Amino acid sequence: MAISNFSLDQLVAIVTREVMSAYQMAEGVTCSSCAPVCRGFCVSERPEAARRLVAAGASRITAGLGVGTVANDLAGMIDHTLLKPDATEAQIRTLCQEARDHHFASVCVNPAWVGLASELLRGSDAVSCTVIGFPLGATMPEVKAFETERAVRNGAREVDMVINIGALKSLRYDEVYCDIAGVVRAARAGDALVKVIIETSLLTDEEKVEACVLSQAAGADYVKTSTGFSTGGATVADVALMRRVVGDQMGVKASGGIRNADDASAMVEAGATRIGASAGIKIVQQAAARAN
Repeated sequence: MAISNFSLDQLVAIVTREVMSAYQMAEGVTCSSCAPVCRGFCVSERPEAARRLVAAGASRITAGLGVGTVANDLAGMIDHTLLKPDATEAQIRTLCQEARDHHFASVCVNPAWVGLASELLRGSDAVSCTVIGFPLGATMPEVKAFETERAVRNGAREVDMVINIGALKSLRYDEVYCDIAGVVRAARAGDALVKVIIETSLLTDEEKVEACVLSQAAGADYVKTSTGFSTGGATVADVALMRRVVGDQMGVKASGGIRNADDASAMVEAGATRIGASAGIKIVQQAAARAN
């Protein structure tokens, strides 16, 4: 079909209907040992379904302050994160030094700390990452775009924005699309990646599909499950649904409620290409122990 023949509302409705139909068919598939957790994407009993998802592979794992020794092959997968409102300059400096020492992929901090983090990370393997419209997503689109512009100017190379959840639930798709697209334009000016946090715990399955469709249409690089500041975190079912919607054209980040290596592995098997967790240290240590 020619995309130009359809309005944004029509496109969202068409894709949502088709994805939900396929998703409901997948829910009827069960496995002897892990259903209903795997929702038909079991790596052991349905490898033909899982192989497509696992091929993406986890590319990031979040770890907090105080991380211990990490296996070299895991270091480049870690987003070293501190988003607490009471984070101090000393903690940010420690976070960045740990990122330099362990060759982590990024340091994710609130916008006020981006300049310092970028300066401290100069010449290292890690890049500076920040959050936009965080954690509610209810700020005005122009404010999010300006926040992104300033963050990129201060050195951010990745931004995680929160969608306007109320607008999505009100079926105001044009507003949601423009909100995301404004951040994408501002980020692209500084060659920064954009991850869109859709806050799955507040959405129906249909709304999750709509949010992913709009994020993809607006040119974002990733869709992300959660802020970690709402009513729930990532689930295997949500990650699988998001991966089904965006295919292999975007990354999927699972965040929130991931407490150990088994949880992280389940998210990767469902299609996550990045993992965010407050238990990041425990996860990488368990993974390193298993590798040895």
